[in-house]
Amino acid sequence: MYYDIDLRKKDEILADSKNLLWIDIYDATSEDLTVLSRAFNFHPLALEDCLQESPRAKVDRYDDYFFFVFHAVRYNEESEEEISTAELDIFLGSNYLITIHNSPLSSVARVVKQCWYTTKLMQRGPDYLLYHIVDGIIDEYFPILERIGIRIDELEDEIYINPAKEITEEILALKRTILLFRKVVAPQKRIFANVNGRYSFQIDEENMPYYMDLVDHVDSILDTTDTFRDLVNSAMDTYYSIISAKTNDVMRVLTIISTITLPLTFITGIFGMNVVIPYAHSAFTLWFIILGMVILISFMLWAFRRNRWI
Repeated sequence: MYYDIDLRKKDEILADSKNLLWIDIYDATSEDLTVLSRAFNFHPLALEDCLQESPRAKVDRYDDYFFFVFHAVRYNEESEEEISTAELDIFLGSNYLITIHNSPLSSVARVVKQCWYTTKLMQRGPDYLLYHIVDGIIDEYFPILERIGIRIDELEDEIYINPAKEITEEILALKRTILLFRKVVAPQKRIFANVNGRYSFQIDEENMPYYMDLVDHVDSILDTTDTFRDLVNSAMDTYYSIISAKTNDVMRVLTIISTITLPLTFITGIFGMNVVIPYAHSAFTLWFIILGMVILISFMLWAFRRNRWI
């Protein structure tokens, strides 16, 4: 195995089909891609995709190579946009692999480190090397899902314990995060969707089980995101049901108070008129009125309880 090979020796290296050339370019400039295009005769549209951010993962087939776009996910709860992506562009040839990324990717770094110590990854063809890089990207999705699952559990507990205003913001943040996460993962499934039958790119027979396992991982991630989406929607419905129930309780109490004060207001309004009222000058009149109002209140409360309104 050789490192830091002169690109001018590319034809000599690729002439032997048993050789495998891997070129990793970090923070590529337009000049770097121009040199790469001259060496490998890549299509201008593929190089344009390398310079621009592609919103969706994809695979394009050209005459003698394939061009891939994958996205690694960055997760930061403290940020307003909790989900961000780092793009990885890959050219896959018969015996070469070229990776281009503008941000450091741990999945690529791990494979580079393994290649320093063993030749195993480089001996089974470029598709096997591609699998390990993409598998590293997909493996990084699982801790993110685990953390989102913990947040959903905490949210469900908080709804019943302390249904505060901040819960609405947390629900909306989780819904946005899950939606963006699924938007990143779902297109990558379509790249490997036909691995069991018609292949969207060439895979050696011995490496096929690895890609089938990759498809299983992506399916598991998408199923989990769908479950999380349903849980968050259910939590939101539960939260609004609790808030609605509390509002109904408040409205019921206020309605009872209004119903009780209505006849009292009527009575005080009559006796408060500037007209001659029988026994108005008696010392006991006020106390009889108050006693009558207390009896009326007691009767109304008894009637409300009997009808289970309170």
